[in-house]
Amino acid sequence: MKVAPLLLWALCLAAPLSTARSAHAEELPEYGLKAAFLYNFALFTEWPAEVGPTLNLCVVGPDPFGKDIDGLQGKAVGARSIAVQRRRANQPLESCQVLFLSAPGIDALPAVLEAVRGRPVLTVADSPGAARQGVALNMTVVRSKVVFEANLRAARAAGIVLSSKLLRLATEVVQ
Repeated sequence: MKVAPLLLWALCLAAPLSTARSAHAEELPEYGLKAAFLYNFALFTEWPAEVGPTLNLCVVGPDPFGKDIDGLQGKAVGARSIAVQRRRANQPLESCQVLFLSAPGIDALPAVLEAVRGRPVLTVADSPGAARQGVALNMTVVRSKVVFEANLRAARAAGIVLSSKLLRLATEVVQ
């Protein structure tokens, strides 16, 4: 997968920007940054050919993003485009290719992972320990910076490939 240098630069830039304080805090809210990370995660992920022209980005459970995630609607990811959807954990998830489960809904993680088992879905959370519990990417905030962990075992089981450029930026990679 060929990745434009500008996209890598944007991902690298997003993490340090999260240290902004006071006046900049309103411009760069936590979930605005996490939405940008989700987009970059999609850019740096390779899906199998059978995934169609649309990447359904499903926010499962309570939606912490609000309008910040809506800015991803229709954005290009290679030849595909993103469609943002909000779902409850008990709704069907088989049409999702990117799935975000927020901290308030983390109790549903085992059921959500079971629902997408064996499907090409990039699972993402923002809860302590979620990468070790089976999500492919887990965002956290450390010293006012958004960082992430990667679980290669979960990505491989889903049949997706995380770019080595993305993995170099992870704080931890679970093999």
